[in-house]
Amino acid sequence: MATNNANVTVKSDKQSGDNKTTTNAKVLDKGGAVRDGEELDAQAVSKWLRAQDIDVKGAPIVTQFSGGASNWTYRLQYENQDLILRRPPKGTKAKSAHDMVREYTVQQALADDYPYVPKMIGLCTDEAVIGADFYIMERMEGIIPRANLPKEIELDPAQTRDLCTNVIDALIELHQVDYSDNPELVALGRGDGYCERQVSGWDKRYVKAKTPNVPSFALVRQWLGKHTPADSRTCVIHNDWRFDNVILDADDPTKVIGVLDWEMATIGDPLMDLGSALAYWIEADDNIIMQQSRRQPTHLEGMMTRDEVVDYYLEKTGLQIDNWTFYEVFGLFRLAGIVQQIYYRYYHKQTTNPAFKNFWIIVHVLHAKCLKLIAKYEGDALFTTHVQPHLQDMGIDAATIDKLPSPVQAVIEGILPTGYFEDSAKEAEDQTSKPSKD
Repeated sequence: MATNNANVTVKSDKQSGDNKTTTNAKVLDKGGAVRDGEELDAQAVSKWLRAQDIDVKGAPIVTQFSGGASNWTYRLQYENQDLILRRPPKGTKAKSAHDMVREYTVQQALADDYPYVPKMIGLCTDEAVIGADFYIMERMEGIIPRANLPKEIELDPAQTRDLCTNVIDALIELHQVDYSDNPELVALGRGDGYCERQVSGWDKRYVKAKTPNVPSFALVRQWLGKHTPADSRTCVIHNDWRFDNVILDADDPTKVIGVLDWEMATIGDPLMDLGSALAYWIEADDNIIMQQSRRQPTHLEGMMTRDEVVDYYLEKTGLQIDNWTFYEVFGLFRLAGIVQQIYYRYYHKQTTNPAFKNFWIIVHVLHAKCLKLIAKYEGDALFTTHVQPHLQDMGIDAATIDKLPSPVQAVIEGILPTGYFEDSAKEAEDQTSKPSKD
C-alpha cells in the first residue's frame, strides 16, 4: 500500500503534566448522547456478557453513533474494555435487511484472512435480552472520513492520493481473499449469475418504491437488462464500500486500519462492488446537488477521479472488461433505488425525518447521470434504437422534471443527453397542431 506519512499534520493536544503529545481526541470518531426512543438496556447487556464468560468490569458509559442509515450502533466503555454493540432498529420486520447473525458471521469468518475487520466478541440471538438480536465487537480507535476530514487533519495532495490509493487497495485486498475453503463465506453466495440477479432485483425494487414525482428509469432499466454481462469472477464483496465505512489510523490518517458495516457483504462480482462504490464518488467538479449529498471526501485535491479509480483497479487486479459503462450505470441505478426506498417511506409518512424530504431530487440527478453515460456509450444510435420505444415514459419523465425547482431543472437538463426530450416535445407539438375534428 502507498504511504507518505512523514509530513502528515495532525494537530495534537498536550498531555497534562509533561511535554508528550497525544493524538488530538477531536479527530477520533466517537459517539454522542443516545437518541430518544433508542435507549439501550446496558445492565441486561452486561449480564449477558458476563454469562458468556466475557470479563467486563463496572457499569459501562453508553454513547451512540450517528453514522449509518439503518442499524443502531452503541459504544460501551467499561473499566477494562471498550466495546461496540450493533443491533437492528426497533420495529424491524424484514430481518434480512438487518441480519445481525450474517454481519457477525462475515466478520468472524474473515478474521484470519482480512486484517481490517474488528475483533468479534459475541453474538446474541435471544431477543429476550434487549428485544432484538445484537452482536458485540471490540472498538477500533481511529478516524472515520465522512463528507469532510476533521479540520485538525491537514493532508497535502500527495498524502490525499495516498489515502485514496490505500482505500482502493483495501477493497482490492478483500476481493483477493480465498474463500473457497471457508464454509461460512461460501454459504453467503448463490453461485454464478450474480450480475443478472442484481439487475433483476433492483429493477423490481425500484418499481415497487417509485412515487409519482420521480422518473421511471424505463430506458435505464431496459438498457441494463440488455447489456448485463456474465460475472467477471466471483469473490467476497463488501457491497457498501465508502470512505465513511473505513477507519483511519489516528497517527497516520492516510492508513486504513479497519472496515465497518458488513451487513450487505456477500459472494459476488467484484466489478459490481466497484461500480456501486463509485456511485458515491463525488468529484470536485460534479454538480451542486451531488456536492450537497456528498458523504465522503473524494472532492479533495489529490483524490483519483472515477476513471482513474477504474484504471487503477483493473491494472492491479488484471481484470479486463468490454463495457465499464454497465457497471457504472448499475451503481448509479442501485443508489437511486436505495435513495428512493428511503424517500418512499417519507412520501407515505412512514417516517418524518426531514433529512429525507428532498431525496426525490437526488433520484432525478442519478437518472440524468445514467442517461448521459448510456448516451455516451451508444452514440447517435441511442435515440433511434432505445429512446423511441419509450416516448410515453419520456413524457412522464419530462412532466416530473417540470415540477422541479428551477435551479434544479437547470442542473438536470445540463446533465441529460442533448435533445433527450426533443422527440417527445415534437410529438406533443404535433398533437396540439392537428386540426380539431369538431
